[in-house]
Amino acid sequence: MSMAGAKDPPSGRGAPIPPASGHRGARGGWLSRFAPGVRNLVPKRETPDNLWVKCPDTGEMIYRPDLEAALWVTPAGRHMRISADLRFTYTFDHGEYEAIEPLATRDDPLHFGAGKPYRESLTSARKTTGEWDAGSAAAGKIKGVPAVAFVQDFAFMGGSLGMATGEAFIAAAKAAIARGCPFIAFTASGGARMQEGTLSLMQMARTTLALQELKAARLPYVVVLTDPTTGGVTASYAMLGDVQLAEPNALIAFTGARVNPIRETLPPGYQRSEYLVEHGMVDRVVARKELPDVLGSIIGTLMMGRSRLPAA
Repeated sequence: MSMAGAKDPPSGRGAPIPPASGHRGARGGWLSRFAPGVRNLVPKRETPDNLWVKCPDTGEMIYRPDLEAALWVTPAGRHMRISADLRFTYTFDHGEYEAIEPLATRDDPLHFGAGKPYRESLTSARKTTGEWDAGSAAAGKIKGVPAVAFVQDFAFMGGSLGMATGEAFIAAAKAAIARGCPFIAFTASGGARMQEGTLSLMQMARTTLALQELKAARLPYVVVLTDPTTGGVTASYAMLGDVQLAEPNALIAFTGARVNPIRETLPPGYQRSEYLVEHGMVDRVVARKELPDVLGSIIGTLMMGRSRLPAA
């Protein structure tokens, strides 16, 4: 089977071979010469351009249906970035969930333009991902326990935190309070969205205040850190969970590894989830296929404890 993108081998460098006597070239092959037009009865089989996916770690070409069956985890163990829709499908029971719509926000409040207008970047990201912005919220059940989840999609402008993503997070937190159920956040971000300036930085405070309301309602908040979680998201709601989980080898940091203000030699992998769980920043590293069971156990236990508390 040929792989998508592969090129045909080059022909020899000799003189071209003339067509057989009595034929006008070889167009259509012997079948069309035997019965003109019959080749049109046989449908042409096209190979999808994305039938094979390259593993970022090993360079191995992986058959896409096999990768999908493995929840987008490569044989080498790389947990590849996935869309919000897939995250909800993998997390909620039977892949069933109800979308939670946030309040509408202005697309380009600062009329930002540097190289490429911000509105064009938004339009391109929406067309590519099928999402309105980097943050999405939904409600469903995880191992029978009702829950609300917020998911960031790194494919949408690097999962950057802007006004729309902040509103999606706040809508999810308010929905959890209204339903009296746990709130789970799957983080994946390069930080605050520079095209919205201070308005994006304000979302760090606004999401933190929403979590204070969740805490006042005595509802659990669980964070699942995915690759990568950095910048203003790490400095706000990504580190405020009652329980901090992470996918294997996820990059979790505030700045990139090349930014070293303390000018010290730092250990290899110090920004990866396995190192952070050893040093107390993360509670547990959980493989993607195990997340529903682990999350269901955690939120089920925490909600049992809440039911025993006296009424506020």
